[in-house]
Amino acid sequence: MNKYIIISIMGFFGLFSFMSSNKIDQINPPVESIYDISIHGLAGDSLDLNDFKGKKLLIVNVASKCGFTPQYKDLQELHEKYGDKLVIIGVPCNQFMSQEPGDASEIATFCEKNYGVTFQITEKVDVKGNEQHPLYRWLTDKSKNGSGDSTVKWNFQKYLISESGELLQVFGSKVNPMSDEILAFLK
Repeated sequence: MNKYIIISIMGFFGLFSFMSSNKIDQINPPVESIYDISIHGLAGDSLDLNDFKGKKLLIVNVASKCGFTPQYKDLQELHEKYGDKLVIIGVPCNQFMSQEPGDASEIATFCEKNYGVTFQITEKVDVKGNEQHPLYRWLTDKSKNGSGDSTVKWNFQKYLISESGELLQVFGSKVNPMSDEILAFLK
């Protein structure tokens, strides 16, 4: 008789577990693909991330009047050295002490004139808050990227994405683009 009670209890918990797991799946939407996201370039053209499948992506929120702005030089060097397997996308943002005040033309001129930037630069967007761009919603939200939650803390924070669209690593502003921490993923 005790056997039947134990089996019944186990069956109940199994059913409860099954029902609970289905409810969780309904609450948490499936992980989204970064390749379904697009963002405009500085010239207003659409930058389709799907075009970069098969290469790693390094997405960096940039600003022209920041103490980390000289990292543009290192990002350009990284682009030139590893451009065959890495796409760098600079995303201007003015949310940190208004350090990216310019319009698209001013940003493009600044990047080209001061650092010879030839890697992708997007439109200026919000990387946090109510107006956060979908790209940064994906980068910072585990329910979308499947890897982890993060907060953009300052300009030049870096997000590394695998060739298959998985979030690999988040690097803070102080991590130089040519650091061993980043290069380890490219060798």
